[in-house]
Amino acid sequence: MRPGATSGAAARRLGARRGVSWLAVAAVPTAFLGVFFAWPVAAIVARGLDGGAVVEVLGDPGLRRVAWFTLWQALASTVLTLVLAVPGAHVLARYDFRGRRVVRALVTVPFVLPSVVVGTAFVGLLGRGGPLAPLGLDRSVVAVLVAHAFFNYAVVVRTVGGLWAHLDPALEESARVLGASRWQAFRHVTLPLLRPALAAAGAIVFLFCFTSFGVVLVLGGPGRTTIEVEVYRQTAQLLDLRAAAALTLLQLAAVVALVAVHARAQRRRAGALRLRPANEVLVRPRGRQRLLLGGNLLVMATLLGVPLVSLVERSFASGDGYGLASWRALSSSRRGSTLFVSPLEALGSSLTYAAAATVISMVVGGLAAFAVARHTTVAARGFDALLMLPLGTSAVTVGFGFLITLDSPPLDLRGSAWLVPLAQALVATPLVVRSLVPVLRSVDVRLKEAAATLGAPPWRVLREVELPLVGRALLVGASFAFAVSLGEFGATVFLARPDRPTLPMAIVRLLGQPGALNLGQAMAMSTILLLVTAAAVLAIEGRRVGEVSEL
Repeated sequence: MRPGATSGAAARRLGARRGVSWLAVAAVPTAFLGVFFAWPVAAIVARGLDGGAVVEVLGDPGLRRVAWFTLWQALASTVLTLVLAVPGAHVLARYDFRGRRVVRALVTVPFVLPSVVVGTAFVGLLGRGGPLAPLGLDRSVVAVLVAHAFFNYAVVVRTVGGLWAHLDPALEESARVLGASRWQAFRHVTLPLLRPALAAAGAIVFLFCFTSFGVVLVLGGPGRTTIEVEVYRQTAQLLDLRAAAALTLLQLAAVVALVAVHARAQRRRAGALRLRPANEVLVRPRGRQRLLLGGNLLVMATLLGVPLVSLVERSFASGDGYGLASWRALSSSRRGSTLFVSPLEALGSSLTYAAAATVISMVVGGLAAFAVARHTTVAARGFDALLMLPLGTSAVTVGFGFLITLDSPPLDLRGSAWLVPLAQALVATPLVVRSLVPVLRSVDVRLKEAAATLGAPPWRVLREVELPLVGRALLVGASFAFAVSLGEFGATVFLARPDRPTLPMAIVRLLGQPGALNLGQAMAMSTILLLVTAAAVLAIEGRRVGEVSEL
């Protein structure tokens, strides 16, 4: 036999073994997505198309008003976020100042805060006698818009600032030399280069605002309902699963369109640009640049810091002064309360669910990340895209899908405590994948080949070569998964048993009751969630690995 034929056969056998290995590693994540994502979403689509339910929803004036409010508040929130955050992206991308890394970390904290905590913070600031309540404005609308800007500020800073930090300043300087003003140079040189990043950031922010649930549920009030909140109302209060399915189908169609816009913006962003390392474009601010930096730091402190400070302050408010009454009340369930358990027991349930969800998401996401990182085939790239779908789908859709599919054989999970962590893990798994894939791809293949040459089987190469190198990335993924699961509300509110509520559920229940003590307890529990989430984010920022840019 010719040597070429022998080597060709060996290559085919090696390719076949790699294909089998990829299928084996991808089997668990594929099964997880199929059972807990594709099946529930398909069931929702089937119900939404049943008997003209979508047409009936579109013909209902009340539901049309819900759809209109969902659309315009998302658009207004997106515009407000871009206006406030783009200048902040500029100063963090271009100016080198003391404490810059700390500011970047703190700006990220609001984005991963539980939505219920954000809503509660703005209740303390804008509503129920808060310091801005006497302004006579429609507080619910103002609160929703500002809370969305608070929540999504980091998206714009990271997305737009990540590209801005690498644009060559010489391009704008050349325009200035040719006589252009500072504004003209920005408008005609820098802004066109930033448009893909601006479009991507705008699409992400609009998506989050369009599918907002916890913020609108807490702050919206009567008549200020989004599709996401209306799905919950139709399901939990009116028991109209058909209308809820139709609304969910309409929302899914909008989400798919938004994801397509974001993907197009990302492809445009990938085009050839004149980029430089981020550390080469940083400058020390001088003159008017210091004023710009100071003004943006003041905006950040006001928008991102004041609501959280107000939240903590009101958790200690007691009558005409301050005290620990709200914190002491967390250990007991008072007579007449809508909580079946004490708030501290709800915290215990949240920690248990989040820990279980973290384990599930690390197993599923870890296997998925290895499948994506080790192969560059079309199948692997498609699999990577599919893994991101749960991140772009509303949590309410996930919870509602679980409700209507996992209630009969062969998979009857009614009353099972695993429903909640499974739903939370579905939301957290894409974050684990995104944390691990870049680091796995950066592992020097020669190290693995050397271990294999010395006789180490694949499992030992994985255990003794790859895992030690990606250990810190695993910690980052676990921290993200735990923080997201701890504050997850959209799916959990459908699935958690009344006698085992999570902390976000307990906060919403207390906010729905009159009385200063109930409000104080809600603020105290939100402060606990704030501290735990902030600790996780700061740990992530301190252990970032494999970074090649400011993103």
